[in-house]
Amino acid sequence: RFAWYFAARTTTSIGSAMTSVALAFAVLHISNEPGALAQVLAAHMTTMVIFLLVGGVVADRYSRTVIMQTSHALTFFTQGMAAYLVLTGTAQIWHLVVLEAVNGAVSAFGMPAMMGVVPLLVGPDRIQQANAVLSFSRSSITIVGPAVAGALVVGAGPGWALLVDAVLFLVAIPMLMRVGVPGRARAGSEVPTSMLTELRDGWGEFVSRTWVWLIVGVFGVLNAIHIGAISVLGPVVAKSTSVGEQGWGLALSAEAAGTVLLTVILMRARLTRPLVAGMLGVALLAVPMLVLGLVPRTELLVVAFFVAGAGVEVFGVAWSTALHQHIPEAVLSRVSSYDALGSFVAMPMGAMLYGWLATAFDVRVLLLASALGYAGLSLATLA
Repeated sequence: RFAWYFAARTTTSIGSAMTSVALAFAVLHISNEPGALAQVLAAHMTTMVIFLLVGGVVADRYSRTVIMQTSHALTFFTQGMAAYLVLTGTAQIWHLVVLEAVNGAVSAFGMPAMMGVVPLLVGPDRIQQANAVLSFSRSSITIVGPAVAGALVVGAGPGWALLVDAVLFLVAIPMLMRVGVPGRARAGSEVPTSMLTELRDGWGEFVSRTWVWLIVGVFGVLNAIHIGAISVLGPVVAKSTSVGEQGWGLALSAEAAGTVLLTVILMRARLTRPLVAGMLGVALLAVPMLVLGLVPRTELLVVAFFVAGAGVEVFGVAWSTALHQHIPEAVLSRVSSYDALGSFVAMPMGAMLYGWLATAFDVRVLLLASALGYAGLSLATLA
């Protein structure tokens, strides 16, 4: 069961690894304004935030693998349409805003379902290793994905990378059909409860653990800074300097290489203080922000993103494992939806805010301030 799930996740990761680069430069090909890219990113995040809680309830009620199959089919449609518009030269900013908004809503159902599958496929003693293996696959792919996407953008245009992403989501659907998920914790004879009641139960589990709501709240701010500084300002700086599209793709690939290094270690080494190590690692994401603000050169960005990727991966595996081991399976998707909501709710505002700030202030100054704020908040969480 886990092997088929691993194959499906790996397949979709191949295309998704290319999308961040392809979509960013597809937007910048239409408009060089930072605000245009901010609008597209904000549209995706806004609809995802709106539907996340509903997605968590649905994933705890019904088959998580069927929900993922449906999500993949709809992602194939949205990314395929975006690819068609970009390839035919008819894409406008509002087209991509609408399509990414739909894609964000689809993700709101797919993410909680995906989060709740692993404990159904492996025993409690192998959850960290399972998460590390999944992360290893995803990170290994994203080493080459962004670099290939950057080369495709330069050589053929961003539409081809979007098309590959769409097709691979379609290919993953029959793989998920082979994932035989065992019986759920919820008994079929139970009296059905309302969505509001199920949301309240999930909220109770969420707030009953200080380590959960504290870190989720902190990441609400950190992710807003991240999307603004890295996803909005990063491509703008890359395009206006010697880094360029291909250099930016290489930098993102280096970030993935850093995560691969750590996942290899985490397949064997158990974290005794996982969230402490994780927050220390997260603080390293400030390093590429500093480089972008001070000396935006490809070789320095590659090193900076490698270090950041290694640090962030420690947190990623530790957080998933902590949730899988300490949250009851019957409410896991709902708790993870509250996690995603709290972590992502400020990201649309962050994207839009940075898009506006880039028109009013020097981009390099914004990046330096972001680096200091990001590192400071990450380390303050340890208190």
